[in-house]
Amino acid sequence: MQNQTVFSLSTLTSKPSAHAIIHGNTAYPDLTGIVNFYQTNWGIGLMIEAEFTNLPNTPDNSPRFLGFHLHEEGDCTDNFANTGMHYNPTNAVHPYHTGDFPAILNSSGYAYLAFYDSFLTLKQVLNRSVIVHSKRDDYTTQPSGDSGDKIGCGIVIQG
Repeated sequence: MQNQTVFSLSTLTSKPSAHAIIHGNTAYPDLTGIVNFYQTNWGIGLMIEAEFTNLPNTPDNSPRFLGFHLHEEGDCTDNFANTGMHYNPTNAVHPYHTGDFPAILNSSGYAYLAFYDSFLTLKQVLNRSVIVHSKRDDYTTQPSGDSGDKIGCGIVIQG
């Protein structure tokens, strides 16, 4: 069996293949973030890196999880009403949509995460929207995990 590198830190230090600049809705105008998409050097899947600031805090400032998804339409207008559903080209049940991402761990308004997704390609993510939701994804409720309102949005563009 050939030894393959699954992850290389150099991937995250190179220029991303695509990115989305996240901005908050009218209820969370200070929410910002960036989601970077890196084509892997072995050609399968994407490394995805995300960083957020000014996420909404819990009353006691304890960490909490927020839903994080790739949506069908790249349209962040009208308080993100036009982003469509989770990206789901295979009509899979939730949480097995191709657009289901790991939850964001919001800690005092800040979050960082990086993960590998073997199902997505660069072509699939371009011109779609990345959404931050107001509640955690319960990974059960159909069709989208009862993740609450769309509070952050960014459109995935190349480069």
